Amino acid sequence: MRIEAITFDAGGTLFSPREPVGATYARLARAAGIAADEGPLEMGFELAFGAAPPLVAPPGASGVALLAAERGWWGDLVRATLGHALANGGAPLAEETFARFFAATFDHYARPDAWTLHGDAIRCLEALRDRDLRIGVLSNFDSRLHGLIDGLGLRPAFRAVLASTEIGSAKPAADAFAAAAEALGAPASACLHVGDSLEADALGAKRAGWCGVWLDRRGREEKSDSVGVARIRSLTELPARLDLDSL
Repeated sequence: MRIEAITFDAGGTLFSPREPVGATYARLARAAGIAADEGPLEMGFELAFGAAPPLVAPPGASGVALLAAERGWWGDLVRATLGHALANGGAPLAEETFARFFAATFDHYARPDAWTLHGDAIRCLEALRDRDLRIGVLSNFDSRLHGLIDGLGLRPAFRAVLASTEIGSAKPAADAFAAAAEALGAPASACLHVGDSLEADALGAKRAGWCGVWLDRRGREEKSDSVGVARIRSLTELPARLDLDSL
């Protein structure tokens, strides 16, 4: 079946943090009175993020309840990050100090200027603009995603923007892809998802009955073709691959 709808992952695919997370955390930690270095914080974040549960909120949560669930998830992750970075690093943090640091990190990543758009994303979206396609975002993110999409000037490109906390399901779960297909009004077999995670994006899409494309900017060694998904090194490859039906 012809592709009718395309969704893109957000973080790491369309845009990425402007500086390494460890550098941002170290600067904000110093401002909050916490002595922690960039390297341990970077590693601590990677460990904490890898062990975190899916970023979702209780079904039907909205408004204050949704924000509380999102802040709770990120609060646990930031606390775990500091736990790794400050292991054997002295007395436990005062709760007031942690709260000050967490608020600074949460507010920082809500700002568009904390992120940078990938050039290949801009060129890809421009190349797809005049095609008869329904284009959206499907991201394991929270409700701050909408402000980032607006602030980075991406809103006109998308018919729907879906954050995992708002739809109650996170990739690679099939329910997340089903919610996106419904929002874009296309059957799963006519949908394509592109993202920088082989497991959550490309393989999750494939298992949901979609076409999955893995964006592998770093040229890693995994053989995506052996598991039935296409691999591209740049989003600029996508329009031509669609034309050639080579996905």
